[in-house]
Amino acid sequence: QVQLQESGPGLVKPSQTLSLTCTVSGASITTNSYHWNWVRQAPGKRLEWVGAIDYSGSTYYSPSLRSRASISRDTDKNQLTLQLSSVTPEDTALYFCARDRGGGIYYTSLYEYDAWGAGIQVTVSS
Repeated sequence: QVQLQESGPGLVKPSQTLSLTCTVSGASITTNSYHWNWVRQAPGKRLEWVGAIDYSGSTYYSPSLRSRASISRDTDKNQLTLQLSSVTPEDTALYFCARDRGGGIYYTSLYEYDAWGAGIQVTVSS
């Protein structure tokens, strides 16, 4: 059974770069056809897709975050990483990593993914 676990700092100062890691167990991030997504949910707002990296290493980003987001992976550690630069308080949210077979940009609920982590709260504040 696949398990995903997010880790990283819970507090980031404005203008700094947020860096989160998702450690995957029970499945390889290079398994054919799977996409590994980063999504977030701010208080009182809808689930927002940040971006994804697929089994081949290709990356995809939300148009609104493309200029600030970078997703990478470490296949030896079976981990994916999200970096979000120049953060502002509007980036405060619960961040999740989640797995699907593509199409995550259209999802409005975590339940549309076939696996997801517990999430990590990130607050941007000075």
